[in-house]
Amino acid sequence: MSDTPNNIKSPRLVSLDILRGLDLFLLVFFQPVFMAVVAAVDIPWLNAVAFQFDHEVWAGFRLWDIVMPLFLFMVGTSMPFSLAKYRGHKSKRAVIIKVFRRAVILFLLGMVVQGNLLSFDCDRLCYYNNTLQAIAVGYLVGALVTVSFCIKWRIVIAGILLIVYWLPMTFGGNIAPDDSFAYMVDRMVIGGHTDDFTYTWIWSSLNFSVTVLLGSFAGNIIKSGMDKVVVAKHLTFIGLLLVLAGILWSLQMPIIKRVWSSSMVLYSGGICFLLMALFYYVIDYRGYTYGLNWLKIYGMNAITAYVVGEVIDFRSIVVSLSYGLEPIMGEFYSAWLTFGNYLILFFILTIMYRRKIFIKI
Repeated sequence: MSDTPNNIKSPRLVSLDILRGLDLFLLVFFQPVFMAVVAAVDIPWLNAVAFQFDHEVWAGFRLWDIVMPLFLFMVGTSMPFSLAKYRGHKSKRAVIIKVFRRAVILFLLGMVVQGNLLSFDCDRLCYYNNTLQAIAVGYLVGALVTVSFCIKWRIVIAGILLIVYWLPMTFGGNIAPDDSFAYMVDRMVIGGHTDDFTYTWIWSSLNFSVTVLLGSFAGNIIKSGMDKVVVAKHLTFIGLLLVLAGILWSLQMPIIKRVWSSSMVLYSGGICFLLMALFYYVIDYRGYTYGLNWLKIYGMNAITAYVVGEVIDFRSIVVSLSYGLEPIMGEFYSAWLTFGNYLILFFILTIMYRRKIFIKI
């Protein structure tokens, strides 16, 4: 996992754009539409599938629990490419300013997505309670570590963060929704300024950063200049190793996404490595993109897709154009409104993609 020379310009990683697009498509189209359809029908096997498209209540891991870790992981995967020219630079001021600026913007966008920043009411404000804010913190730590240390030290730092998180979580409280060390830290730091303590954020930020760093390690492997088949094998081997490590650690500390436990970091990180290996092999090595390129519409405007999808409700437009369908569609009308809402978002992203409008932070 050596770093490539700074003067080598890497081609765009198509597999990363498409994998990121799949993650965003699931988040801002498929899952909400699918769940709306499930709510309108009562089919046992469909309910069983829907079970995998919701988060695990506490210990355990479902399909839907990989969406957020994969998002953070891919932020890290892109860093060796976007920050390579800054490593070893005599003055790091430019990159530090860039990193902090991006982190602040992401954090503020997270507050907008929460739905309370635009209320202009401090009593309703949740300071830290959103995926984008977790990405902001993970990116900040991951980027600063990436530009400051060689790969060996980055691995050491990731290990230290995992252990630092683990120690008080093991010896400073119980692993329970309202009694864990991470829960107590959130209570002390952000107090009543949050609306959900079944998820933890402040102490969990240590492991958010590790997930981003795991992604950066994958990015380093891809950028290493090795044969593409060898790269895919390395990614697969590390993925399997991390999954196994996560399962073994879960015997002591359960896999719990809601507190971002260390075992969950390794387990989900392993799955992310395996997904990256699969997409890299199929797309970047085999060159197979048939039926997949449309996912770039989401993947190349990921932040826009997430923020607009979470903040702006287009259902009023759908209602205005199709209110006459309500008595005909009955219980399916709500699903139709959800479908129409995210279809409009898809059209907006498609226009941006075709006009090559990509909003970067």
